[in-house]
Amino acid sequence: MRFNITRLCGGKALMASPADRMDIDLDKASEILKDEFAIERNEDGMMLIMRWKEMEVTLYPQGKVMFHPLSEKDAAVEYATYILNRLA
Repeated sequence: MRFNITRLCGGKALMASPADRMDIDLDKASEILKDEFAIERNEDGMMLIMRWKEMEVTLYPQGKVMFHPLSEKDAAVEYATYILNRLA
């Protein structure tokens, strides 16, 4: 899976955006991820906010995944790939 990586929040967060647009049902994603991720809230289908590996992880319906705090681009790609593959 290929990603574009964007640095956010003054360099304290990274967003991994898949090269190919996705259409993720966040309610289903929440059910799939709930055993491994601490689901904090599902914001009206706009974003799924979770805690994982001492980070706040935000998943968007388009497949974008934001990690805060995180500064390593390779880790963002690895983590986003892991999460999105669980939803495939």
